[in-house]
Amino acid sequence: MEKAASFLSSLLGCGGSGAGEEPAATVASILIYPIKSCRGVSVPQAPVTSLGFRWDRQWLVVNAKGRALTQRVEPKMALVEVEMPPEAFDEDWQPTPDSCLVIRAPGMDALKVPLAEEGERATLDDVSVWEWSGSAYDEGDEAAEWFSAYFGKPARLVRFKEETETRPTDPDYAQGYKVTFTDAFPFLIASQGSLDALNELLKEPVPINRFRPNIVVDGCHPYSEDLWKTLKINKLSFEGVKLCARCKVPTVNQDTGMFGTEPTETMLTFRSGEAIRPSHKNKQKVYFGQNLVCKESVSPKGKGRVVKVGDPVYVLQTYPSPNEAPA
Repeated sequence: MEKAASFLSSLLGCGGSGAGEEPAATVASILIYPIKSCRGVSVPQAPVTSLGFRWDRQWLVVNAKGRALTQRVEPKMALVEVEMPPEAFDEDWQPTPDSCLVIRAPGMDALKVPLAEEGERATLDDVSVWEWSGSAYDEGDEAAEWFSAYFGKPARLVRFKEETETRPTDPDYAQGYKVTFTDAFPFLIASQGSLDALNELLKEPVPINRFRPNIVVDGCHPYSEDLWKTLKINKLSFEGVKLCARCKVPTVNQDTGMFGTEPTETMLTFRSGEAIRPSHKNKQKVYFGQNLVCKESVSPKGKGRVVKVGDPVYVLQTYPSPNEAPA
């Protein structure tokens, strides 16, 4: 495996610490998930904020106890579509009183949620995502009734309360970074080459939406993103901080909202910890994609912090092998 990793590094034109003069890949698509675990929005560009891409996982659906709902338990969340104004992804755009998040799902009328944060906002306490808990803005009874009707049990829609709440990333992997309602890290990158290689082994190919990345790149070798430690996209510095261990969500058909067994069953044969990370303890985890942080996100606000489709990706530093990549 280490020989294979070194070979990949040489193909990428970047050594363990040198800067690649040629791009390793190109940004093929950018995906934002305004409501955690609901359908993503493909956009031509996305501004980088202190919490990740703007609008990403800014909203969350919670149950009667304030616990986050995700596709792990509610796979029909995959069918909830979210629409935003195209200009919402311009760097300087600010919502007007008429700007709305439009939410649709099978059998449901469209729900509109204002994007502007104006006036007094009701809050919901004891909102929790994994180990984190805090308060969030409550999007009101109409939204609660909509989601409760869709799931057939009490649910509410809340929005991250950036003014008073902080969700830090795991300091063992990324010290000093923050997220909204994302599982753990601000960005997830995956490659089309990795997906193509996986699909060659599956009886029925799966689309990239099974893996819910933020940045999809093309033009690199399969799974080369496993080894990316430092990369540049549009003059922004990203660090690969943790291989993404996959949960049940990739087995959810995003077009039907139904569980299956693939692609995890096949990935266990060649993408498990036992296969690619034998020195690590998580032998039965399967890995696809790399979690990233952006260095510029922790500095004072600046202009031009945007990732665009078509941007070249320069790899400046790689891990020697997947065993050396954090997990």
